[in-house]
Amino acid sequence: MPQRTLRVGILGAGTIANMHAEVFKRVDEYELVAVWRRNVEKGREFAQKHGTSYVSSAEEIIARDDIDVVDIAAPPKLHHELGEKAAAAGKHVVVEKPIDATLEGADRLIEACEKAGVTLAVISQYRFTDGARFIKQAIEEGAFGDLIQGDAFVKWFRPQEYYDKDAWRGDPVLEGGGALINQAIHFIDLLLWWFGPVRHLTGKVRTVSHNIPVEDHGVALLEFENGALGLVEGSTAIVPGFPARAEVHGQKGSARFEGDTLTLWEVEGYAKQPPLAEARQSGAREAMAIDIEPIKRQFLDIHEAITTGRKPLVDGTEARRALELVLAIYKSSREERRLRLPL
Repeated sequence: MPQRTLRVGILGAGTIANMHAEVFKRVDEYELVAVWRRNVEKGREFAQKHGTSYVSSAEEIIARDDIDVVDIAAPPKLHHELGEKAAAAGKHVVVEKPIDATLEGADRLIEACEKAGVTLAVISQYRFTDGARFIKQAIEEGAFGDLIQGDAFVKWFRPQEYYDKDAWRGDPVLEGGGALINQAIHFIDLLLWWFGPVRHLTGKVRTVSHNIPVEDHGVALLEFENGALGLVEGSTAIVPGFPARAEVHGQKGSARFEGDTLTLWEVEGYAKQPPLAEARQSGAREAMAIDIEPIKRQFLDIHEAITTGRKPLVDGTEARRALELVLAIYKSSREERRLRLPL
């Protein structure tokens, strides 16, 4: 299939949808055609800001002949519900992380897109940073030797107002959880991308500083199938908030990915030059203090996948792994026991 402009309809015009819309303005591969949000006033404001049209229902966007891709930035619980309808209408589907609030929902969405023969992609933009790609390539080339330890620390801060301004945030049904499923899932995805599947885990989550019915702080001990161990810490309660950090330790050396850059590279005998840079906050204290470039790169990957027929880097199956790990941490905490994966 030749390269062409893909026409997009956005469902759910909240905070992150603004980043998607900005990407569509900056590249020739996409055109934003229409947007829907349940709140009519805010939906119209979004449409005016981004030079597109507001429509009064999600079904109208899904049914339109002039839309190729449905970009779902609604609360996680709605991802499979809206995505299934879009797939049945022959639309390609992009959803924000997490793929859904439940594994059942994720499986329904994956199955619906496979059955319809449409592309499903899930936004996980940190994979598209130079530093994360460099680490992935180095691991594949054996630069670290046997992997020993893989850690993800997302010690972020969000004020109570962050949860209060959107009713779905912190809702156990609509969002599926708190700091782990929303914030830490980005770096959990990186660990799984670099290290592969987790075999066992033990997790503990708590609500320590917000008035919400889900966790704002959680930790987990991981045992990867390749024999490496790992730690996860995900929080929106750490004052004042610090750049997220992922660390890779192997027999031949170590690397640190911090914020959205590679900040440390101490690996013996690897000839390639690492793209080292200083760490940036990247969402640590402000939800939208993130770089748009990796999001743009992911949408270009999705465009190529759709127009050539290959899989996107983060398809439904890939995104499901990160969701499963988060939900396993919740389950381990509830049941106060070590779990074996898959669930």
